[in-house]
Amino acid sequence: MDFFALIQSVLLGVVEGLTEFLPISSTGHLIIAGDLLHYTGEQAKTFEVCIQLGAILAVCWHYRERLLRVIAGLQREASAQRFVINLIVGVFPSAVFGLLLHKLIKAHLFNPVVVAMALIVGGLIIFLVERRERTPRITDVDQMEWTDALKLGLAQVLSLIPGTSRSGATIIGGMLFGLSRQAATEFSFFLAIPTMFLATGYDVYKSWHSLAQQDLAFFTVGFVVAFFSALLAIKGLIRFVAHHNFKIFAWYRVVFGAIALVYFLR
Repeated sequence: MDFFALIQSVLLGVVEGLTEFLPISSTGHLIIAGDLLHYTGEQAKTFEVCIQLGAILAVCWHYRERLLRVIAGLQREASAQRFVINLIVGVFPSAVFGLLLHKLIKAHLFNPVVVAMALIVGGLIIFLVERRERTPRITDVDQMEWTDALKLGLAQVLSLIPGTSRSGATIIGGMLFGLSRQAATEFSFFLAIPTMFLATGYDVYKSWHSLAQQDLAFFTVGFVVAFFSALLAIKGLIRFVAHHNFKIFAWYRVVFGAIALVYFLR
């Protein structure tokens, strides 16, 4: 792996890790960054999916104690069983629509202009949601029922559009459906685990033929960088939502989206 390839891998890993769990769209940022770094095509799409696995493992590591407790109590604790059921129900809509629309989305929506427009629209939606005063009926993930999980799963389907943001769709959707900002953020982290494992596994399976042994170092660097970057982003977002709203992310989406739209339409 030459020096320029190393820089590409590190930069894309940082972009993935820092943006995956913020409501600003990691896929959208990777598409734009890949275009600017001249790293596009089928291999680039596979690389983006693979480094997402590094980011999701960061969630597993951060919540390892909670996840191990759930696994240990699955046979006898109702709360652990409800937690797992909620994850299964929450991931179901994305799995179904993802399988049905996977080829169509990759063929027609994975481009910087679509991403820029989705960033702007998503930012405006965040502004509208944050303007509404509400008293959440759910302040902890353990209070959620399967119907709440289904609503967030349906909201997550919107993130199939690049630039929408998976975390943004689930967090803002959760707030609209009665979850507190903290509960919606935490469930978004947990819902990412099965969602991204399924998406990563499917994409790698479909794209395995395009990979070669010489790609291993490039993919490994991006994977490791994404893991540590995501770990920082998760901890930072948890601290942030305890005292702030999401308007700063809305401003970022609108401004960055507008700049990207002008740049790629020029």
